Amino acid sequence: MAVSRRSWLSGATGVLVWGTLPGCGFKLRQAPVFAFRSVAATLSDGSGLQRELRQAMESAGLQFVVPPVPGTPAQTQIPQVQPDVVLTVLTDQRERSVVGSSAAGQVREFQLRVRFKFRLSTPVGKELITDSEVLLQRDISYSETIALSKADEEAELYRDMQTDVVQQTLRRLAAVKSL
Repeated sequence: MAVSRRSWLSGATGVLVWGTLPGCGFKLRQAPVFAFRSVAATLSDGSGLQRELRQAMESAGLQFVVPPVPGTPAQTQIPQVQPDVVLTVLTDQRERSVVGSSAAGQVREFQLRVRFKFRLSTPVGKELITDSEVLLQRDISYSETIALSKADEEAELYRDMQTDVVQQTLRRLAAVKSL
């Protein structure tokens, strides 16, 4: 059975393309691998970003240890496993500022920001990641005539930025190679 020239060329091209990709350093992003297995963190359920971060860390295989509540007698606290690391959230805020307005003073453009600052240390106080900040910003146009749709667009942008902050934070945590 004869192989047509076109089939042979397309097969050879495919082999060349897939054969050169590993040589150029291309590699699909994989799930993060952490140097630790358990984390003590007070991640607020009221914050969507912190809730998403906790879910992402749990799905990556990390165990959460709830730190003891200050002022609670030791007898009433549930004994916990000693965590490998302590994640301290320093800042978790959303910001919105006007960056453009018309001559009549009407707002034409906003800048949305998500600021997340954290620190990672061992339970004995050795800093693994010093105060680290992830700051994302997006510009959004605004018109009073379509205010409801612009509010939906703003919420969608915040959700996208939140997911991006979580992914960047996980990559920074995975960069820790030893405790």
